[in-house]
Amino acid sequence: MSIAIAGAGRRHTGRAFAVAAAAGSLVGLVGGGFRWCLAHAEDLRASILAAAGPGPAGVLVPVALTALGAALACAIAQGVPHAAGSGIQHVEAVWRRESEAHPLWLLPAKFFGGLVAIGSGLVLGREGPVVHMGAAIGSVAGRRARLDPGDARLLYTALGGAGLAAAFTAPLGGLLFVCEEVTRSIRPRLVLLTLVGTVSAVACSRFVVGGGAAFPVPDLVAPPVWMLGVFLVFGVTAGALGAAYSALVVGTLAACDRLTGVPLTARAALIGAVVGALMAVDPLLAGGGDPLSERLLAGGGMTVAALLAYLAVRFVAGPLSYAAATPGGLFAPLLALGALWGTLAEALVSPLLPAGAASPVAFAVVGMAALFTGVVRAPLTGVVLVAEMTNAGSLALPLLTACFAAHVTADRWGSEPIYDSLRRRMLQRP
Repeated sequence: MSIAIAGAGRRHTGRAFAVAAAAGSLVGLVGGGFRWCLAHAEDLRASILAAAGPGPAGVLVPVALTALGAALACAIAQGVPHAAGSGIQHVEAVWRRESEAHPLWLLPAKFFGGLVAIGSGLVLGREGPVVHMGAAIGSVAGRRARLDPGDARLLYTALGGAGLAAAFTAPLGGLLFVCEEVTRSIRPRLVLLTLVGTVSAVACSRFVVGGGAAFPVPDLVAPPVWMLGVFLVFGVTAGALGAAYSALVVGTLAACDRLTGVPLTARAALIGAVVGALMAVDPLLAGGGDPLSERLLAGGGMTVAALLAYLAVRFVAGPLSYAAATPGGLFAPLLALGALWGTLAEALVSPLLPAGAASPVAFAVVGMAALFTGVVRAPLTGVVLVAEMTNAGSLALPLLTACFAAHVTADRWGSEPIYDSLRRRMLQRP
């Protein structure tokens, strides 16, 4: 990551910051509205599943619901360039001048397509659509305010970070995401614009979804210093798992690309039917993963067999859902997977450790950041994002240690950061 000291000068400074504040506020309202709609869609889905009850209807209803939702979301995405998938790779490509922004129809396609896809039960995250919508709002705002091309480009990227901040109520995470992942540079003007955008976005999103951490955990005692060695080894396992997950995401997309005789909407419906069948077995096997993360971070006890089952199924269901070519991100399912891996690791090693050395919740929090780092390769973003989402500041040293180990391990395995792979794939396709 480079540090660019030279900024864009002082031209139009006040106007650019005013536009960032106004557009960031709109990002917060859109992101908060998306989260509000998703919460109600998930409640509706739960009500439909409960009404279906046991028996054949209990299987057919979730299968039909998710298949129809996946097909409809795929159809919505096909009408707009770059609407399918996360969208973060497109934001990065625009920053690198490898692609053009497509703001006109992207916003409604991402909003409604993501709402239908995630709301129907696909294992996808809300952050990708919100980041992409935030960047699209930044593109329109920069053009309407007639900012110079340099500031317009910075605003586009800054408001993508504001979208991440609104998706997870994590303003510092949104800032680090822009610097560490999207631009891989620290530019004073970009930092300031992103700060204005993320603060405005989170402040306005609270009018819609309220304040507070996304996954608040009980007060955690910092593990003893000698436990850092344990978290170092744990980070190595999370990095290896992250490398495998990245390979599965890219491999599943490549396998689906070879199904040239199957229409995209039919493929999406088939994938949705598979995920719907999993949902019929257990609703926690499907969806973005927030309820599962909340349960694990609340210390909800699960057997080792149950943890293994959830981990194995969601490890495959996430890449499969992403291959449905609907709007939806990777972050939220990754966080749930990391919480599962952390809780499972604690259950396996706790007999070897002194009583009270570290709780399952501490391992779950660290697992979220470490697996994220192994896949995305943005350790500081992972640490700060998870710390903001959980209020687990006492775990700073374990988080940093595990994320360091995860990053190095994934690199040593030759795993490419997931958004680099997805961006290259996007640019190679017609």
